[in-house]
Order: sequence, then structure tokens, then C-alpha cells
Amino acid sequence: MKGTRKAIGYVRVSTAGQAAEGVSLEAQRARIEAAAAAAGLELVAIHADEGLSGKRADNRPGLVAALDAACRAKAVLVVYSLSRMSRSVTDTLAIVGRLDKAGAGFVSLTESIDTTTAAGRMMVTMLAAFAAFERELTAERTATVLHHKRANGERTGGIPFGWADEGGRLVAIPEEQAVLERIAACRSAGLSYREIAVELTAAGILTKKGKAVWTHTAVASIVKRAAALAA
Repeated sequence: MKGTRKAIGYVRVSTAGQAAEGVSLEAQRARIEAAAAAAGLELVAIHADEGLSGKRADNRPGLVAALDAACRAKAVLVVYSLSRMSRSVTDTLAIVGRLDKAGAGFVSLTESIDTTTAAGRMMVTMLAAFAAFERELTAERTATVLHHKRANGERTGGIPFGWADEGGRLVAIPEEQAVLERIAACRSAGLSYREIAVELTAAGILTKKGKAVWTHTAVASIVKRAAALAA
């Protein structure tokens, strides 16, 4: 951290977090005050949230106030650790992005992240890359699991048209399967979802929820779900 700038501190502790980590609000304040003094920063205020979870960043008034103050003054937001600010990587990156856009800075003392320096900005970039990598891995795992469940006739969501749930497995309903075949034939003939909806309504066929009127969105959803089950 370079001097001649203002700093805004933020501290947070939950009952469980304080007991597990032993980092009280007072201890966090002391570390922030010492770091600001050592860097020649003018510590304007320290905002706090006591007994609030770090899972979300938008439900803590202390953090909201600290962010607003830092952005207005183009100050450096200083926290004891990333976990005190947010336990969500997505929230952390959003906060750092907002500060950067406002011309403010961010410092996490425990992780030695300081976005007022090139090295600190590189750390944030690496954090974002790891977060994106984790999201992609999660998406791949989810897709693999869903494909396996579908291949074994297991449910992966709500019960689709044409099927019934028996012990967590999908079992075909002959009457609804016939409707699916009719929809597929209509699509092959070039009919739009809206035209198919009109035809099903006119034929007196009921939807999965027992409605007499079909919508084009319901038909589209059925077609897409059928394609997913067949994949």
C-alpha cells in the first residue's frame, strides 16, 4: 500500500467464526489500524458487521457502507482477510471489480493482496481464473451425472410429459407417449410450436397439469425435454 490515500476498514465476525478462528472484531481493527499507519494511509473509518454470515455480501449493512464510502472517496478498502469480507469467490471478485471501477483499491492483510500494486492485481486475476476453472469443472461434473441418470431412466428434475415417477425412476405413460409422437410428427411436418399448441387444444388433449389450453412455450419445453432424455 502506498501512502497519501485514504483507507476504509471493514471487519466482520460470526459467533461460530470467532470461536473457531479466535480473530475478534477488536483484533481485526488493531491489524487494520497498524497496517494503515505503516503504509501512511489515513484511516477514515472502520465499518463492522457482528454476528452475520459471510456467505453473501449483499445482506451486510457494514460491508455495504464500507464499499460505498471507499468508492466515494476513491479510498483503499482494507480487510483482515478475504473470509472476513466474503466466503464467496464470486462476491469477492464483484467487490474488487466495483472498487476498481470507482478508482478505489482493495487490501486483504492475511492473503497479502493489494490491488494498488501490480502484484496484487495479478493475484486477483489468478483468483478469477481459478474461480472460472472451478465453475467449469462443476458444470462438467453436473453434466456427467445428469447424463448417467438419464441413461438409467432416473429423474433429473420435474416429471416430464409422457412419464410418471415410480420410486425415483421414470416410467412411460402410453397415452402421453402417443401425444409426444404426435408432437414429433407435427414438428417433422414443419409446424411451429404455436401451431402445434393450437392443434393439441383443438383435439381436446390435456396438458400435464390438466389444462385444456396448450401454449407454444409448453410445447417447446416438451420438445426440448424429450430431446434431452433421448441424448
